[in-house]
Amino acid sequence: MASPSRQRRLTAARLYAITPEAEPEAVERVVGAWLRGGVDVVQLRQKRLARGRLLDLATALAGACADAGALFIVNDHVDVAMLSGADGAHVGPDDLTVAAARRVAGPDLVIGASASSPEAGREAEREGADYLGSGPAYETPLKTEKRVIGPAGVAAVAEAVDIPVFAIGGIDRGRLAEVRAAGLRRVCAIRALGAAADPEAEARAWAEALRE
Repeated sequence: MASPSRQRRLTAARLYAITPEAEPEAVERVVGAWLRGGVDVVQLRQKRLARGRLLDLATALAGACADAGALFIVNDHVDVAMLSGADGAHVGPDDLTVAAARRVAGPDLVIGASASSPEAGREAEREGADYLGSGPAYETPLKTEKRVIGPAGVAAVAEAVDIPVFAIGGIDRGRLAEVRAAGLRRVCAIRALGAAADPEAEARAWAEALRE
């Protein structure tokens, strides 16, 4: 498991934002706006950026998140997470296993995983995951191949494990009430926060709604 201080911050987290595919300067701007708006966790997810530039961007975002008191997670690349000073890494089904990521990262970093069923969630927890992203909660163009499990499906995953679970997939501000009605208090967003005309104001509205 991650260090106690990171565990405490993760347990308290409600709003998790994943960066859009954009130039590093644009990513830094939107992350800065999110942090001012109250995002608790930021994940750097860049599929096309060269690894050297990815490390530079991760290092910059790690510093910004640390200054704001937010957790910073790197998608896929455990080595980049460690070199940049990130708080942790998120591994998906096509990446390292949770157990392998934990062996590489050591005991202090946060390791996140994806799970769409209670069985997958329990397995990731047994392997050492500190949190789960679970969904899709709704249809999303980013995960068209995955079966939508709905807020109730995410709630079933959350009930099956003892680690924080963030609902992900097709969630916008208008659906937060429905997500919360399913008993969920942690959400993750990509497009709804990244494409907002005013990312800071949008993040603030989500953060306030999740803490009401």
